[in-house]
Formats: sequence, C-alpha cells, structure tokens
Amino acid sequence: MDKRRVADILGEIALYLELKGENLFKIRAYENGARIIQALDEDLEVLVREKRLGTIKGIGKALEEKITELVTTGNLEYYNKLKAEFPASLFELFKIPGLGAKKIRLLYETLGIETIGELEYACKENRLLELPGFGQKTQENILKGISLVRTASGRYLLHEAEDMALGVFNGLKECPEVNSLSIAGSLRRKKEIIKDIDILAASDQAERVMDCFVALPDVADIIGRGPTKASVRLQKGIAVDLRVVSPEQYPYALHHFTGSKEHNTKMRHTAKSLGLKMNEYGLFREADGSRIPCSNEEELFKALGMAYIPPELREDTGEIEAAMENRLPDLVERDDLKGIFHIHTCYSDGINSIKELAEEARRQGYQYIGIADHSRSAYYAGGLSEDDVIRQHEEIDALNEQYEDFHIFKGIESDILPDGSLDYPDEFLRGFDYVIISVHSQFRMDRESMTRRILKAMDHPAATMLGHPSGRLLLSRDPYEADMEQILAKAAERGTVLEINANPHRLDLDWRWIKRAKEIGVKLMINPDAHSIETISHTQYGLAIARKGWCEKEDILNCLGTEDMTAFLNRV
Repeated sequence: MDKRRVADILGEIALYLELKGENLFKIRAYENGARIIQALDEDLEVLVREKRLGTIKGIGKALEEKITELVTTGNLEYYNKLKAEFPASLFELFKIPGLGAKKIRLLYETLGIETIGELEYACKENRLLELPGFGQKTQENILKGISLVRTASGRYLLHEAEDMALGVFNGLKECPEVNSLSIAGSLRRKKEIIKDIDILAASDQAERVMDCFVALPDVADIIGRGPTKASVRLQKGIAVDLRVVSPEQYPYALHHFTGSKEHNTKMRHTAKSLGLKMNEYGLFREADGSRIPCSNEEELFKALGMAYIPPELREDTGEIEAAMENRLPDLVERDDLKGIFHIHTCYSDGINSIKELAEEARRQGYQYIGIADHSRSAYYAGGLSEDDVIRQHEEIDALNEQYEDFHIFKGIESDILPDGSLDYPDEFLRGFDYVIISVHSQFRMDRESMTRRILKAMDHPAATMLGHPSGRLLLSRDPYEADMEQILAKAAERGTVLEINANPHRLDLDWRWIKRAKEIGVKLMINPDAHSIETISHTQYGLAIARKGWCEKEDILNCLGTEDMTAFLNRV
C-alpha cells in the first residue's frame, strides 16, 4: 500500500473518531500522522521493513503499529471496525462546506440522516431549525453547500486531472505506432477545473493506437470506440477522449482540439476574412480548396499572419487581436522565478523545519524563501505567539549566517480580523521583513462589510501582500463577497502585492482577475502556500495560472533576485 493511501486511511480514521466524539488529542494524532506520512521523502515500505517508522517525530507506538499493519497486509482491522459503525453514505456529508463531525453526528443521531439527499429533504422541510447549533442561516448554507457538491460532481482540480492524464500519456508513448502525441483540451489550456481529458495522437495506424489506448491499466470502462476516436473512463472516474489523425493533419487538429470553443470560432472567422477555411483537418484556400502545408502550430498561426498564441491564452480574451498586432505578452517562465514566499513551518501548521524547507528550495534552484507562519489569532493552525516569533527570527538569523548563496526572509501571515485590523501590535509587525495579510475567519460577511474589512487592512503600513485574495476553495467554497475591482484599485494605489496562491485547491487570484490586475499595474507574486517540502512544487500551478492571466516576468515580483527583493521589501 503506497503512502498516499496510508495517509488517506489515517485521515479517514480521524474523521470517524470525530463522529464518535472521541478524545481531541487522539483525533489530532491521526490527522498529524496522515500529514507526516504524505510528506515523507523516504520510501514508506523501507521505513517499515527496517523498523525505523517509530523514529519519526509525531509517529507514536500506536500509529507505528497501525501503519505497519497497513503497509505489510494492505488491511487494518481497527479501520474496518470504525467504518462498520457508520453507514458509508454518512462520510459523503463531510463534502458539504461548513458541516463538521459534531453536526453530522447530531443529524445522524437525532434525525437519522445518512445521505446528502436525506439532508436536503430535511432542510427543505425545515427540520433542522430547532437542532442545537443549527438555525435558519445554517440550514440555508447547508442547502447552498449541497448545491455546490452536486455541481462539483464529475469535475476535477487541475493537478488531479494532470496526474491522471500523464498516466495515460506515458502509457501511449510506449505504443510504437504513435508518431506524435499531446494532451489537448482544457488541460492543455491550464483551466483550473477539468471535466474530461483530451489526448491527440498522430499515426498512420489508428486501430493499433486504439488497441493500446483501451488496454491501458488505468482504464476502467470503454465508453465508445470508432476508427479514429475512442472514449474511456479511468479507474479514478474521469473520462478520456483519444483522437487519432494522420501526421499531416496533426498541427491543425492539435489547435482545434486544444480550443477553447470561443477561440476556435474567432480563428475560423479570421481565416475566412483572409479567403481561407480552417478546421481540424487543415487550413484551405477557399478559391481552389488546396491545403496550406503547416508542420506545426507555429506555422499555422504564421499562415494566418499571427504570432504564435500559447495554449494558456486561447480563451478569446483578446489574444487573437494581440497576435495579429504582434503584441502578445512574453509569458513568465519557471526559470524566471528566483524565490518563493508564503511558506509554513513546523512552528505553526507546517510539517518541516525552516532548514529543511530552505534546503529543498535551494535544491530546486531558488535564491530565497519567505517564511510566513500563521499569526496568533489562527489558534486552530498553531498560530505563533510573540515569543514564538522571536525564537523563529533567531533561528532564521542563524541560518542566514550559514548561507552565502541563499536567504531566508522573515514573514508572517497575519489574520485580517473582522474589523479590518491586523493580528499583533503595530510595533511588533514592523519587525518582519514582510507581512502577508489574509482573511481566515467570518467568510460570510456581506459584500460591503467584507470589502471594507480588506481595504482597511491593505491601508496598514505593515501590509506587504494580500494572501489568497478571494478566499475561494475550488469545488468547495465560493469566493467571499467582496468588490474585487475596489481591492485591485487599492492595491494599485498603495503598492500592495497581490498573491497568486498556487495551492491547486485555491489558485487564487482567478486568472481573469490576474489579467485585470496586470492591466492596472498591480504587482503579483506566485506563492505555493507550502506546508511541507512536497508542496513547494505547487508553485508550478500558480505559474500556469499566472501565464493564463497574461503575466510576464516584469509582473511577478518574485522574479527579482535577492538584492532587488531585499531593496523592495525595505522600501515598502
């Protein structure tokens, strides 16, 4: 059993224990165990075989025994007994935002509610109003949450879809009849939510490629199969469409099946205005029907008098006009990023030490990192007391003395309190190199109040950057009500940096607002919001969304080198 499944089971045990009303420390032990296992750098099977699991901080004897049983047998009796105590459908209720174990247990024990459908019915019958801890507003929010869960069905986050697509892609690469191969569709355009996966192959032996495709180990069901197209459903639920075209058709088909629909429609109109016809099979002269030969997408755009449009931009948001006028942005690249901020350590709710995180960032080629643990109001996330901060700063100073080619900036993620003030006294906040300000509570304030709250915090002289500006959790929580135009205008006025939070569950700012922020001169920063060594790599998803928002190197603040970044932080 791999570490991801072990971590998932430990997390599920924690939820079952919450449903039982067990001791909080016991619950937290399993939650922490899940995080520790997920973040392991070493092979879990090796740790178990060599009996070294118990040497890892946070893994006590009870956890060690259960993890060992899981890894060695693929089964855990304790887990099976816990599951048997509750209906399997009850676990689905945890998907509803704002509905925790305490409320679920009350619903189950008092109303016998076991499914989302039963809960929806009970809400519409106003059966929750008299339950302790519920009421009219809670009932309305549960109904909204159920609607969100239903809408989310059959949709996947970018990183989830990408992992599944790469499995199929790598499997097809082994097929000798494949000449060219690409992931297409919304995944190639780096949309944050993916419904299905599109893959395009070039081959003169389509049937053989189809045989390879439907026989891949990840395939659960064959939905349909024709001479040049097949559709399957993977074990993890997502649908995958494969289209096979001839090598000559491949560049045109790749453009067409990348989309978007709106981009393709405008491209066809543009071609028509030039006396050409464009479709997935080629680019043709309308006068005689002859095809204009193109060996790749670059030549296809050139034949239409355009610069090459990167896939991320193909959403009909002005990219075609910009390509015709040769004013497309020179999109930011991974090598442009010199450092990353918004990293949590074991001082708050992160897993790794400052040194471990710094060493991993150095390994990945960064020149600096910015530590930003939670402030004291975030008690649920181990928020730092003032004494904790002083101790952390001493550790950072000591590490910085050891490094000649790397720097650690001292930061904090300070809660924006409901009245718009910041956590910690003003004088204390001045002791940080930078301050990320973030909303972490009372998400349901009305639009005017939430906007006023955020704008007031942005006016604070210590505020460097607004973290995850809309507060959204993809497929889970809508953005809080706030006037984003006002927030962007304030950022432009005050010089506040807006974060592009790269956590694939957030990807916040939305790429449409990123484009707007760039247009009015707001500086942005791509941050992983990392809570472990492993999640430093989330930066790649923030980079994809920044590119989708038309960002260039000059728009992204963490493209500055260490000296320039230091100068910037000293200036703000």
